[in-house]
Amino acid sequence: MKFLISSISLIFLMAMSKEVVNFNKAYNPDQWKIVNDGVMGGLSSSEVSINQEGHLEFKGKVSLENNGGFASVQHEISIDEVKQYTHVKVQLKGDQKNYQLRLKSEMSQYQSYVHEFETSGEWEEITLKLSDFYPSFRGRKLDLSNFEFDQIKQITFLISNKKAEKFKLEVNCIDLVNL
Repeated sequence: MKFLISSISLIFLMAMSKEVVNFNKAYNPDQWKIVNDGVMGGLSSSEVSINQEGHLEFKGKVSLENNGGFASVQHEISIDEVKQYTHVKVQLKGDQKNYQLRLKSEMSQYQSYVHEFETSGEWEEITLKLSDFYPSFRGRKLDLSNFEFDQIKQITFLISNKKAEKFKLEVNCIDLVNL
């Protein structure tokens, strides 16, 4: 009987969260693609790596020159059954700057679904409600429904604070959870 209860509890807990990405020293950061404002003539620069502690490290410098102003790193994934979850949970350490987490449910979508967050400068766990991710294209909010899809095909971290600045964001893991 104890085994049955333990098994049911484990299944219930597994249904309460789903790992999207968990970084470690063996993780290959080449799965992440840098997309900066150079795509439109800007001069921002960034890089992505796995640091000594085994965390994803996204760092660089945002430049406003040549009408620039953003840096991002994106990863194509295939996460299904997203509607079972209510939130995205990210363990991260920022630099007291604002960032965006962006989702796409299809690679062919022109819009991303965006949620902004502020970092404290310390390791923290941020929890973002999936239904609060709003549609955006080229920095403009669109008149479409918020995120309501059953799959995620791309995740992106982006910084665009309308100022020239250095930045550094470390990420330990990303999960889907129910709260």
